[in-house]
Amino acid sequence: MGDSRHVQLSATEIGIIWSLYQFKTMMISVLEHFKETDDKESQKILTKLYEGEVRIVKELTTILQNEQAIVPIGFTEQDVRKGVPRLFDQDFDLMYVRTMAKVSVGYYALYSTMSYRKDIRSLNNRLTKHAQKVYDNITEVLLNRGTLVRPPHISVPKEVEIVKDPKYISGFPFSQEKRPLNAMEIGHLCYGIETNTAGMQLMTGYAQAARNKAAKNHFLKGKEISQKIITELSDILLESNIQAPVTFAGKATDSTTPPFSEKLMMYNTNLLSTFGLGSNVIGGAFSFRPDLPVKMAMLAKDIFTYSKEGGKIMIENNWMEEPPQAENRNELINKDK
Repeated sequence: MGDSRHVQLSATEIGIIWSLYQFKTMMISVLEHFKETDDKESQKILTKLYEGEVRIVKELTTILQNEQAIVPIGFTEQDVRKGVPRLFDQDFDLMYVRTMAKVSVGYYALYSTMSYRKDIRSLNNRLTKHAQKVYDNITEVLLNRGTLVRPPHISVPKEVEIVKDPKYISGFPFSQEKRPLNAMEIGHLCYGIETNTAGMQLMTGYAQAARNKAAKNHFLKGKEISQKIITELSDILLESNIQAPVTFAGKATDSTTPPFSEKLMMYNTNLLSTFGLGSNVIGGAFSFRPDLPVKMAMLAKDIFTYSKEGGKIMIENNWMEEPPQAENRNELINKDK
């Protein structure tokens, strides 16, 4: 006989459900705008994704209600305007969803390893598999359209090589003499370029549509940081005589009408900044060439500062919903004093 007693959500699982609710309700709002497209293939993909996100939000709501917990505000119909001109073209819509699938795979996999209750583990496992499938399907569509550029090629290895010279992992970061990039290092650099190319176009559209001056300036700064990252990572590839990949898929239109609220656009920007921060750390950690971890750390510092500035703007404008937190015991103890 199994234990039929109700297992209470842990603090970690409450945080996971809360975070998922914020993310999924944002995606519903974004897809609400994106699926209003004349491109039949894109519309079919985006509508199916929209319906899936709605089902997940209902499931998250049920979990919270069963725990007698308050359901977060997240993002609602007030955060998206229907029938307005498109802020991005249809190729960017798919590129954006592909980028968010990248983000999702990382977060869901992490959440899976942080969950203990069976239904929460099952939920995150399903979400991980779904995000991987979305990434795979949209990658195939964009490749077939010829709008997604593959990473550069190098000669395939013909024999096993063993590292014998300590210089492979040593040397001065700013030395002019650097060994050629290895395949893993090329991969992380190309990943950063591709992600920031999409981010640059997202920030361009958000800056065009934003009405709040602080938010508009923040998006413009985000565009500048993305451009800086693309340039610096591309230069590293060129130093090894490797052409940086140039992704042409998708761009902002000439519309200045906001389809999304500033609250949504700022949340989305901070979410991607957090993901970019983690990607830079991982990219640096997987490199043995001394200059690359230094470069990644410098870029990570810029992203961290940018993310912190975004948080301040959100707080000042009442756009940041506070995550669930532990009881303030000192406050409770001194309540009646």
